[in-house]
Amino acid sequence: MSKDEIIAIKDKQISVQASEIAQLKFRLSQLERLIFGKKSERWISDNIADPEQLVLFEQEAAEEASPAKEDISYSRSKPQKVHPGRQPLPDHLPVKEVIIEPKEDVSGMTRIGEEITDTLDYIAASLTIIRTIRPKYARPSGDGIVIGKLPERPIEKGIAEAGLLAHVIVSKFIDHMPFYRQNQRFQRDFKLKVSESTINDWFVSVCTLMKPLHEELLRSIFSSDYIQADESPIRVLDKDKSGSTHQGYQWVYHAPVLKRVAFQYRKGRGMHGPKEWLSKHQGYVQCDGWKVYDGMSNKNPSMILIGCLAHTRRKYFDAEKMDPRASEVLKLIQRIYQIERELGSASLPADQYKAERQNQMQPIFDEWQLWMEENEHCILPKSPLGKAIVYTRHQWTKLERILEDHRFLLDNNLIENMIRPLALGRKNYLFAGSHPAAERIAMMYSFFGTCKLCDINPNDWLKDTLSKLPQWPINRIAELLPRPKDLS
Repeated sequence: MSKDEIIAIKDKQISVQASEIAQLKFRLSQLERLIFGKKSERWISDNIADPEQLVLFEQEAAEEASPAKEDISYSRSKPQKVHPGRQPLPDHLPVKEVIIEPKEDVSGMTRIGEEITDTLDYIAASLTIIRTIRPKYARPSGDGIVIGKLPERPIEKGIAEAGLLAHVIVSKFIDHMPFYRQNQRFQRDFKLKVSESTINDWFVSVCTLMKPLHEELLRSIFSSDYIQADESPIRVLDKDKSGSTHQGYQWVYHAPVLKRVAFQYRKGRGMHGPKEWLSKHQGYVQCDGWKVYDGMSNKNPSMILIGCLAHTRRKYFDAEKMDPRASEVLKLIQRIYQIERELGSASLPADQYKAERQNQMQPIFDEWQLWMEENEHCILPKSPLGKAIVYTRHQWTKLERILEDHRFLLDNNLIENMIRPLALGRKNYLFAGSHPAAERIAMMYSFFGTCKLCDINPNDWLKDTLSKLPQWPINRIAELLPRPKDLS
């Protein structure tokens, strides 16, 4: 073997090793960011200064380059800062008036006015015993007794009324307070001991009662021709293996136009999860680039996939530290979001909004595509930026579909915001006790996520719904779903 051949082999080995080292460094930086770094993906272009951040070195350089200045002393009147005043208190809060008379005898004096001072106090919530008394009457003929009928309650023969049930469930899923902590609070504040198993039985009974409503929520979402889909993991206690947990998934479906979201638990992340609903769906589905969605779309031509710009952007954001060329794409995506914000604040009619969106964004998409054609041949396919380009190529048709309808959002960020309470809940109760428990968790996050989208107080809605549901006709179940106030 000649010297040149040996050198060529060594050069190839060095190139391969350099590529492997670069990939390992990238994976290490991602793990360090996941563990120690900030989770935000905010990116600021080099030529755009952050108004909230001082650029220290540029400031020092400017001071060094500035010419000598003459010190001139003078006096001026310092403007007095005007306090903006205390924020007005909400009008809907109850008011307890306390009248304080002077200690001096005011007999014979004329009242000329009053000074009013408003302060805030907290009155702790209280448990109330609802004692229902039903008089009993004997018929004169002696053939029976007459007594009033008990009203139906969410839990038959249970002591918990709708208000208490709503409070317990909202405390767990909105305030992230597990049942055992709530039990501790009952004992501390009310000297009432309720076993954790009893509270859990209440929750199971409520979910059994509300199951038809959850199914109706899913049906209403999939009746829309535009939905978003995503998934999030949840640990579930495995009864077959002592001390171990199973990796389940909460599938999330969001109908932006209807302002409704539904969680659905499945034991795995495979196609059997969304297949139940998406295999027959007719319309648009906005999702990430997971191949399962492509497989279902191929089998169901009526389901048209839309890309997520946030998922695509994340690939370039991660690659930018290893390859500065990724910043060029990040600038283009930044311009797309800026246009979306400007058009959204303009309150344009639907047709004009769609036209303006296409006219302003399509050239940026074309510029992005041209950049990939010019750069993909000089970027290693297995490098972070190379993988970002490959991902974009596979998603390109789906990304351009965003411009086809004014209703289509740029990304799935709204649905990821709906998943955030689930992530917070995982830190409090760690895992679901069983697969049925995970299904009940999905049900509650569905209702409370929809309440949030509709700007409805979840406690008020749940209390009202639990009061009505026992005697509500099943053919009118859709009327109980949370809905935006302008559609109520």
